Amino acid sequence: MNNNLTVVVLTKNEEKNIVAVVQNAKKVAAEVLIVDSGSTDKTVQLAEENGAKVVYRAWDNDFAAQRNFALQHVETEWVLYLDADERMNDELLASVKNAVGNDKTCQYSIKRKSVAFGQEFNYGVLKPDFVPRLFKTKNVHWVNKVHEKPMCKDELKVLGGYIEHYTYTGWQQYFNKFNQYTTIWAQNAYENGKKVGYFTAYGHAFFSFIQMLLLKKGILDGRLGITLSVYHFMYTLTKYIKLIDLQRGKEK
Repeated sequence: MNNNLTVVVLTKNEEKNIVAVVQNAKKVAAEVLIVDSGSTDKTVQLAEENGAKVVYRAWDNDFAAQRNFALQHVETEWVLYLDADERMNDELLASVKNAVGNDKTCQYSIKRKSVAFGQEFNYGVLKPDFVPRLFKTKNVHWVNKVHEKPMCKDELKVLGGYIEHYTYTGWQQYFNKFNQYTTIWAQNAYENGKKVGYFTAYGHAFFSFIQMLLLKKGILDGRLGITLSVYHFMYTLTKYIKLIDLQRGKEK
């Protein structure tokens, strides 16, 4: 473990994941910080029993705000963000230790592989991607309420190894996030003055479907790859329709 690194995890009702993610994080960091947004299960209890520090921030539909709030409680020079359903493999753990030990002023991106509905995905909506997650604590700030991204001017490098992302286990979970994320996106876009019409909404949705199914080869992931490409069409259309509804409400 490294005394100069804190691993941050955002949670709400993650009792199924919390022990595993805390134990995984403790392999590389002395401090594990949980930012909980009001869990009603055993998330907080289990996190504390396993040596994590827990702080609370009320959920206000803003993922970036949660991540920025965490920075106020990080006392180490380095910070690494994990989601509750993510695990670092052994190669990545070694890469993180090496990066923090070298203490260069850089930010680091990490490869992420997704497993959903019991299947590992290689293409389409859930194909492996790279996510910036390791930063000098004082050099990063997060923006966007949903699909948040870090703002950091440090040189970007890629760490060896990867994150195993155990995402959707069932369709109810998928559609809960579908509804939550489209609502947050629409509200954020509306507050930023973004405007759109029905023709543009359908155009974006159709292009997103073609992009995921064919350009990103989602079809090669079989029936689930095709299904997720179809739902990505609906996801894109839904977030724009929700934005249109907000615009119409303002006009009325």
